[in-house]
Amino acid sequence: MGDRILVLDPDTNFTKTLKYSFEQDSFQIDVFSDCENIIELIEKKHYDILVTELQLLKSNGLTICQNVRSFSNIPIIFISRVDDDIKKILAFEYGADDYLVKPFNILELKARIKAILRRTSDIKFEYNNDVIEISDIKIYTIGRKITKSGQEISLTGKEFDLIYVLASNPGKIFTREELLERVWGYAYYGDLRTVDVHIRRIREKIEDNSKDSQYIMTKWGVGYYFKENSISNNSF
Repeated sequence: MGDRILVLDPDTNFTKTLKYSFEQDSFQIDVFSDCENIIELIEKKHYDILVTELQLLKSNGLTICQNVRSFSNIPIIFISRVDDDIKKILAFEYGADDYLVKPFNILELKARIKAILRRTSDIKFEYNNDVIEISDIKIYTIGRKITKSGQEISLTGKEFDLIYVLASNPGKIFTREELLERVWGYAYYGDLRTVDVHIRRIREKIEDNSKDSQYIMTKWGVGYYFKENSISNNSF
């Protein structure tokens, strides 16, 4: 059976074409014009990815994204005619994985979905059976959790993968393009600001002062790296 896709969009002509195209590739796709019971639906149907219009009939796409992120790391793609930088940044802030502006070629959406699903099924890097210690922070690769001073820090799946890539390569500078490829599983399909937004969210969660980072450092004009002298690895 194919991957399960949930699509929320009030444009019936668009979703009819979308549904036909994806079913030709053996995807299982459910389409709704709106969804006020999104949590129950995702928990019941176990979808692999959510594609949602930013502006629904009764609901707000950002609110739906926030609600879904409260309990699930399912990949989320926004589709919208709103081509506004602030809206895009907000979408990423709320936990979106991608944002595609209408009108677009359905083949492009399909390519982005396939790339994200490859990322979730075929991990681009292997986790070692280690605890990575960064001062008072511990990254547990088994269980995919992070603690600071013994208190667990809530991270999304993408945030964990991102901090793991950086912490596993202390001192190595990654460009945003490289991080997009390693963590999201595709190059240039997603907005590079996706990386910046996730880095900022991680800093807000792990740093005492997110504006004076002690762990994730910025190499201006190049990319990001983990401060080398803060890392130690302990095997189980």
